[in-house]
Amino acid sequence: MNSPDTPKPLAPLALAALGIVYGDIGTSPLYALKEVFAGAHPLPITPVNILGILSLVFWTLVIVVSVKYVAFIMRADNRGEGGIMALMALTLRNTDTQRGQAAVMLAGIVGAALFYGDGVITPAISVLSAVEGLEVATPALKPYVIPLTIGVLAALFAFQRKGTGGIGALFGPIVCVWFGALALLGIVNIAAEPSVIKALSPTYAVDFFLVSPLLGFLALGGVFLVATGSEALYADMGHFGRKPVQLAWFLLVLPALLLNYFGQGALLLHDPAAIQNPFYLLAPDWALYPLVALATAATVIASQAVISGAFSITSQAIQLGYSPRMEIQHTSDKEIGQIYLPTINWTLFVAVVALVLGFRTSTSIAAAYGIAVSSTMVITTALAFIVVRKLWGWGWLASTLVIGFFLVIDVAFFAANAIKIEDGGWFPLVFGLGMFILMSTWKRGRQLVRRRLESEAIALEPFATAISTDSIYRAPRTAVFLSGEPNAVPHALLHNLKHNMVLHERVAIVTVRVEDIPHVPETDRVTVGTLADNFYRIAVRYGFNDEPDIPRALELCAAHGVAFELMETSFFLGRETLIPRIGSEMALWREKLFIAMFRNAGSAANFFKLPPNRVVEVGTQVVL
Repeated sequence: MNSPDTPKPLAPLALAALGIVYGDIGTSPLYALKEVFAGAHPLPITPVNILGILSLVFWTLVIVVSVKYVAFIMRADNRGEGGIMALMALTLRNTDTQRGQAAVMLAGIVGAALFYGDGVITPAISVLSAVEGLEVATPALKPYVIPLTIGVLAALFAFQRKGTGGIGALFGPIVCVWFGALALLGIVNIAAEPSVIKALSPTYAVDFFLVSPLLGFLALGGVFLVATGSEALYADMGHFGRKPVQLAWFLLVLPALLLNYFGQGALLLHDPAAIQNPFYLLAPDWALYPLVALATAATVIASQAVISGAFSITSQAIQLGYSPRMEIQHTSDKEIGQIYLPTINWTLFVAVVALVLGFRTSTSIAAAYGIAVSSTMVITTALAFIVVRKLWGWGWLASTLVIGFFLVIDVAFFAANAIKIEDGGWFPLVFGLGMFILMSTWKRGRQLVRRRLESEAIALEPFATAISTDSIYRAPRTAVFLSGEPNAVPHALLHNLKHNMVLHERVAIVTVRVEDIPHVPETDRVTVGTLADNFYRIAVRYGFNDEPDIPRALELCAAHGVAFELMETSFFLGRETLIPRIGSEMALWREKLFIAMFRNAGSAANFFKLPPNRVVEVGTQVVL
């Protein structure tokens, strides 16, 4: 994220934002109008319906994307970061009651879980809809569409461990060419049927609903697909800042999308049979293969952005305590945000391939698309109400009118997508439900473990004072004990003292705290407190987008008068063995699920970058 003190030119940042931020919404023309007129609930292809749908598309892009997200929601940033987890942290900071905080946390977990459902569908529908262009070129290639799609997806997910740094510079220019192609194809077809421009008037959308309210309601599920990348605009804002994202939207992305959608509408007015694939039939025959190649590249980039987003949100969830530690590989020495999580990567890949093999066509997958995104939009809008009331200081009337207006639209889209649950919309909901159960179980389980440990804890300050009067042998050098409770004696210290009858000359109790902000500057990273007899209490603060590094944090303690020599320091970690208990505060099946997650969690030593040859783990049993 760029510091406001070191501004960079907007144009290069806007170009870079094209490849990361707008890949998802930019590939919607491949399938959106086709879903409206040939999807699970097809709309008759008549001039009145075509103009009505185009009017709905125009006003959806204007109201939902341009006004709500680009101009309004993006202002609700958590020190420059956007996305559901960042918004949850921001609203928690501005929620006073315990019940309100619990509701915000629940909404945040649900929104994050649904994001994973969207992360499964986006690569599947985007890549499959691009490769399906081969069927338009020649029906003989139809048997190869599924294998080619899976091949492209396999290459995409396999490449994740290499990082995007090497090809990241190409993303912006490629997507820029893609939007240029969208605009050009739209202009050519609008020129052949200029009457389609009439659909800019909202009267066509209103008349469309008045003539057939039921058809209008059913059509909203397909129309919503033009806005499915809106959450990505907000989530990826922190990479580039608000202004470059806004500049790219209004100068290139919005005009290109509108021109292409209206071009498809013009084509359907001229030839209703083109509904078999209105996007590819915009192009002349000689341009089909190059267009398929360009569309495939654009959809791979769109999928890359969603996968990277899943890595980022998982990293944030780990820091905020909603996910167990996982292996996190950094794929760039220069960009801290470029990370790779093998577990998440291959879980998504298996789910995406299962989706492609199960649904087989982009039209079938489109029936599953939208429910997860529309649900997340409702949550985002609801959380934004707390921001405008508590943080921005809006009055009740203004807050209710503005947020209520957006919420009515969000709920309408959600309701229209809800009828697609039986047609495939169950898939992202089931996937999201699974993620929600895992995240909520981990959060609740960690609370129970902490409560059990705290109930048996000994106060640190009296302990340090008492130790100074005892004749316990003090071994040379320094011992660092990582603890979740700064005022209690770590269990690892007690067990070491009990079994070895020894303490080190210097003992540092280190507590890591993750703040509800993206980054904590190094000047504020550590605070050091001195207790009796060479005992030190050190608090280390990180933001939810920071990378924990305890050795580096200990180096910063020198400025506070406490210097650490790494080769003369031993790190002690507690390793709890959990035992389920009938009648606990969690259901037995959730206890067993939590224990399984706990056992398979990543190493604390690796997560905090502790030197492996300086780490001692001390075990203890905890009955849940």
